[in-house]
Amino acid sequence: MTKLPLGRYCKAFLGGFGRMQGNKYRVLIVSSHPVQYAAPLYRLMAQHPKLDILVAYCSLLGAERGVDPGFGIEVEWDIPLLDGYPWVCVPNKSPKPGLGRFWGLVNPELWRLIRSGGFDAVVIFTGYVYATFWIALMAAKSKGIPFLFGTDAHEIRPRDGKRWKATLKKWLWRYLFRLADVVIVPSSGSVNLMCKLGISPECIVLTPFVVDNDWWSQKAKEVDREAVRRKWDIPSDSTVVLFCAKLQPWKRPQDALRAFAKANVPNSFLLFAGEGPLRKDLEDEARAQGLAEQVRFLGFVNQSQLPGIYKASDWLVLPSESEPFGVVVNEAMLCGCPVIVSDRVGARYDLVQEGETGFIYPCGDVEALAQILREVLPNRGRRLRMGEAARKRMETWSPRENVEAFVQAVERCVAQRAK
Repeated sequence: MTKLPLGRYCKAFLGGFGRMQGNKYRVLIVSSHPVQYAAPLYRLMAQHPKLDILVAYCSLLGAERGVDPGFGIEVEWDIPLLDGYPWVCVPNKSPKPGLGRFWGLVNPELWRLIRSGGFDAVVIFTGYVYATFWIALMAAKSKGIPFLFGTDAHEIRPRDGKRWKATLKKWLWRYLFRLADVVIVPSSGSVNLMCKLGISPECIVLTPFVVDNDWWSQKAKEVDREAVRRKWDIPSDSTVVLFCAKLQPWKRPQDALRAFAKANVPNSFLLFAGEGPLRKDLEDEARAQGLAEQVRFLGFVNQSQLPGIYKASDWLVLPSESEPFGVVVNEAMLCGCPVIVSDRVGARYDLVQEGETGFIYPCGDVEALAQILREVLPNRGRRLRMGEAARKRMETWSPRENVEAFVQAVERCVAQRAK
């Protein structure tokens, strides 16, 4: 299964294919671009006995080399993103194509694809901040096709903290999410937010935010922990704290550095895996703190290298002030690395069990983070027990649960329309 010519695909379904062929729901999934976390799910959906999916990409950023605005460098993922499921690339007619702005995605051919494709449901993963979202919404509504979308947010608070934005979003979202036949969300925190906004629980389905558990677990087993540490020039008996994210202000990497300095635990190291505009400031601060020998900066790390980094680390720290979910938590836990996260990280609702799989502290409270580091870094036995508990937790937060919840969401919205 691979790319399908858009024109030929539409003609095929104009030729008389009906809905619900062979007891399968025909579902169009509209995605802004190929994402390394989504591709394994699409492969599972393509094999599901109740689904007949087509993924419509609005751009091929990620599958093709291009500048990632978050990392600030050119990125091309080193794992297959387009294999194992049917997909089309819908031409982007934006005069200035790109992600992160309303007119960056303008895909008018979605109108024809949705209206003539014989779909039982349309699911969109672009977010409402693109013109393409509204094209897809109007096309589905005009044909009476169930329309599913959602958010990964678990709070209204905007990233920049401006109150007027929070007030506007609180008002806008009460109406926006009522446009969906079913709202799909990735965490119980997001479920709570939708309920607070007045969305009926019957119209909300939790589709867990997951990664390819089997891939991460298998790759972790293949890691030579000591060999990885030798590359970092870190002794095998040392304790390693890992920050793995873009070096952006809202990720608060400086909190990890300052807490590490305050904790001052002997024979410990801090590792930054990620790239971004704060790197030079962090390097300068590490030198100023006298930590240059204990801090390593790896830069951007592609996915195939990440299992080794998690497996060779002892604790993941994610201090973000704005983190809808935090999929690095999934990855670390699958590799047996327990986590320490701020109370703004969405993964805390479902994955971080205090004192069992990790710890939660108030965002921005560097002393609280430092105190946790003082307690856990010298205790290797505790780290091993919590790492095993973290792996165990992930057994029921997997692609299997995601796809079954996705099927449930489609069934529910189709049944609602049939009434």
